[in-house]
Amino acid sequence: MSLKARPGFSFLICPDSLLLKSRLEAQTAEFFPLDKPWERHVHWGDEEPGKAFWDQLTLQDMFGKPRAVIVRQAQQWPAAVWKLLSKILARPSPLCLPFFCLEASDKGKPKIPTHIAKLPCFEFAGKQGWIWRQDGLNERGVKRHVQLRAKELRLRFQPDALDQFCACLPPEALVIENELRKLVLLSRAGEASGADGVISAAMTVLCASGAECNIFALLRHIEAGDLPSALREAARNQENEESLFFPLLTLLAKNMRILWRLKSGERVQLFPSEADARERLADRLDFSTLAQCVGLIMDAEWQVKSGRCEVEQSLNFLLAELTNAFRA
Repeated sequence: MSLKARPGFSFLICPDSLLLKSRLEAQTAEFFPLDKPWERHVHWGDEEPGKAFWDQLTLQDMFGKPRAVIVRQAQQWPAAVWKLLSKILARPSPLCLPFFCLEASDKGKPKIPTHIAKLPCFEFAGKQGWIWRQDGLNERGVKRHVQLRAKELRLRFQPDALDQFCACLPPEALVIENELRKLVLLSRAGEASGADGVISAAMTVLCASGAECNIFALLRHIEAGDLPSALREAARNQENEESLFFPLLTLLAKNMRILWRLKSGERVQLFPSEADARERLADRLDFSTLAQCVGLIMDAEWQVKSGRCEVEQSLNFLLAELTNAFRA
């Protein structure tokens, strides 16, 4: 598709970061052919836009390269920034295609701030078909999503294995993707040993066990300051909360050490897929908050081991205090 056919700008609305990134990659591939040079610039809504953003948005040099200007978590920008943006987007640069990613959620559904929904640019984008919206996955949509991705990854589930795998997965595309990637590795090992690569129920137990799967989703809810989601996630382990509680404390303590080191300017070895998010989180927090969180983790362990609190009581208190600290 030629650049002339592209929209003036685009809104991508989805609370699931992996689904949103997949759509973003598809759109940039559609409007920016691989055989022509173009630039990609990414900005984040946790900081107000600087001069570089405004220059990228408005530069009219026809001899410059086409550019995609991507704003992640754009709903965090204040109303004053969006008011100015709306005026500029009325006369967009022919070389620039802005993507504004709105990633907030409310009760599992995308949430659009009122000051954005009422803007002329947003209303115009809706009329032009320049808005893509995806609610994200829900409990019923997990199985269908797993089936689609398994087909793309050339994985074949036995019927009982598929149901068992899906039963303990949270409705988050990134968690599902990580677990499917583990199955890819397991299936390749099976092929090497003469098996046909079909995913059995025994193989899914190694990847999608409830405690391991839930604990990372729970950590993300804590760091997002989302107490309702954190409590729902913890409730998945309500029959054996002790199996979740102590591994969670270990994981939390490890992450606090990582955030403290990043905050101190140390170089920390991280997976590329999580490095940016870790660094942004460390920038947002201060040392007093991190120290407070470490104290909460140590106190939660002491309360249980000393017999002063049951696991359930200590876990719920810890979730409430940590999500409040991260949210603040």
